[in-house]
Amino acid sequence: MTTRPRSRRRRARFTGLAVLPLLALAPPIAADDTVGTAPTLAAEGERWRIGYLEGGQYVDYETITTATIRGLMELGWIEPAELPTTQGAEAGDFWRWFAENLRSDYIEIVPDAYYTAGDFDSDVRPETRAAILDRLTGTGDIDLVIAMGTWAGQDLRVEGLGVPVIVGSTSDPVGAGIIDSPADSGMDHLHARVEVERYQRQLRLFHDLIGFNRLGIVYADTSEGRTYGGVDAVTDVAGERGFDVVSCDAPYAGLPQQEVEARVVACYEQIASDVDAIYVTVHRGITERSLPTIMDSINRNLVPTFSMLGSSEVRRGVLMSIAQADFSHVGRFHAETIARILNGASPRALSQEWSSPPKIALNLFAAERIGFDPPVDLLLASDEIYDSVEGLENAP
Repeated sequence: MTTRPRSRRRRARFTGLAVLPLLALAPPIAADDTVGTAPTLAAEGERWRIGYLEGGQYVDYETITTATIRGLMELGWIEPAELPTTQGAEAGDFWRWFAENLRSDYIEIVPDAYYTAGDFDSDVRPETRAAILDRLTGTGDIDLVIAMGTWAGQDLRVEGLGVPVIVGSTSDPVGAGIIDSPADSGMDHLHARVEVERYQRQLRLFHDLIGFNRLGIVYADTSEGRTYGGVDAVTDVAGERGFDVVSCDAPYAGLPQQEVEARVVACYEQIASDVDAIYVTVHRGITERSLPTIMDSINRNLVPTFSMLGSSEVRRGVLMSIAQADFSHVGRFHAETIARILNGASPRALSQEWSSPPKIALNLFAAERIGFDPPVDLLLASDEIYDSVEGLENAP
């Protein structure tokens, strides 16, 4: 059976019951609206030229960039078009697809302005950084850069860089040293989306629902890996709530994708029998291919799970998360920020703070597999309820 959200009408019988107080999340914070978002041309009637940098190939970078493109379509900067779910398996395929297929009187997706460090290769990273900085400061033919991931944001935090940089898909841009604070990037050219205490809110909600004593997490034990895995947030909430944390180191940088996935699978197998809940953190090794194996070992031990990433993993078998199925709200935020910058706003002057819409994703089939009976408050507060696991013929 096809995985699908269950409609609100089928849950109307729960109306009138109290919702969980921690679900009252703030609405998205819009960027300063003193500068408009209507499309305009660059100097002498030319189109704005957009480049791209990523720390490595990671599916969320493509997903969020695609959502940003959709946002620019909604704002009129790019002509409406159907966008494929994925544009290809090779590095830069999605960027080249945008360059070749999107039509705009205002924006040019520059096909050769795609830069990547490959498999998060620390040896390739300096060369990639040098190449894009040489272009931005020397050739000067790029008007704005979309920088995806912690490495990309760190590498373009350069004093005096005159090209605006929009940083996305970073777990903790402040902790990673990309920006000074949620209120101030610290550099005129730099802007990074910040979701204050996002992961703390997730963990508090998870603990309220499950009441676990030993929480398992998997992450790469490097400065960047700890940022991706929200380790500081886990430590904060563990101290606040008094639960223990069981961790496993799964490296990702400079390794082939298959080996990264194998190490993640082994880590989840290792911790699943030693914890009573697992926070499934963001990691390059968690993919559509590896997640079913990960969840098999977790489910055998009847351990409830919460996805740090969002509802895409709930559809594939993780018990619950904060819903963010298509990243449309994130994409719109980035698109409005880009529009205002191209219209003359300073990146530093625009709001960086953003909060997830108050939505919960829950997988009832996953709940049944581990014997978890969702409380009525959780059912009421869930905007996305799934009764199967995507890719498996297992729905009742």
